[in-house]
Amino acid sequence: MAQKAKKDRAKANISALNTLHITALTLNAAFILFSLLIRRRSFLTYIILSLPSLIAEFILETSGRPKYDATTKALKSAGEDLAAEGLTEYMFDVIWVTWASLVAVVVFGNWGWLVWGVVPVFGVWKGWGLLGMARGMMGGGQGGQGQASEEQMASGQGNRRQRRAA
Repeated sequence: MAQKAKKDRAKANISALNTLHITALTLNAAFILFSLLIRRRSFLTYIILSLPSLIAEFILETSGRPKYDATTKALKSAGEDLAAEGLTEYMFDVIWVTWASLVAVVVFGNWGWLVWGVVPVFGVWKGWGLLGMARGMMGGGQGGQGQASEEQMASGQGNRRQRRAA
């Protein structure tokens, strides 16, 4: 059973990575051709704002690509789960926002790069939420624990009394 799960994850990862690479190649090539042939766009901005997307794509490739034995072609490692939440999900978000920015730049001009501003704003928003959770755990967690433990002791004594009576 465990081998089947590894094979399923390997297939899903290969499919996701192939789709990711083909879409990235298509959109980046279309942007470059559009910039060269139809209307000039800022290549410096393109390189600077596409770099995080390319780095995220490289990290997803190296961590998510399944590894096979060279001689027996047996699955050695299925790779990390590319459908996982957290950092993996955030890397996909960076890639998709970069793609949306490419399309916006083609349609609206260099002002379309402002769409990419969503990435740091989202990072700050998530960081602020984590900071609030950390504050709540440090400050408000102690008072809540004492109250909960008193309630648990009272309910535990009640259960003992009920068992004795029965």
